[in-house]
Amino acid sequence: MKGPRLGNVQLRIMRVLWEKGQANAREITEVLNQHDPIAHSTVQTLLRQLEAKEAVSHRRQERTFVFYPLVDEASVARSEIRRLTEHLFSGSTGGLVAHLLKEENISRDELDEIKRLIEAREEES
Repeated sequence: MKGPRLGNVQLRIMRVLWEKGQANAREITEVLNQHDPIAHSTVQTLLRQLEAKEAVSHRRQERTFVFYPLVDEASVARSEIRRLTEHLFSGSTGGLVAHLLKEENISRDELDEIKRLIEAREEES
């Protein structure tokens, strides 16, 4: 499934839902406010937008809407990486990986994991 395109704060809301599994708007606001202030009304608006994008849905629990994710983190990540690769590297996954290896600080552990993944991919071919 192709993941929806999400803004930064929408992605933060999704991370709360992925971690908790479900939450009401007040709970989401409280978690987000631990890092950066955000108005409860803004969270409610963003949740409606996320529902329109079919990223979340809700069920009624007494007088409160409880929201839950309809898309998983992996599908959103795949879609965003595809968009980034198409937009900045003309669709070249190798170009993206080369850029990251040249320009980003990558720990020895991360490099070892990358090598392991490359070796596993080579064995598949």
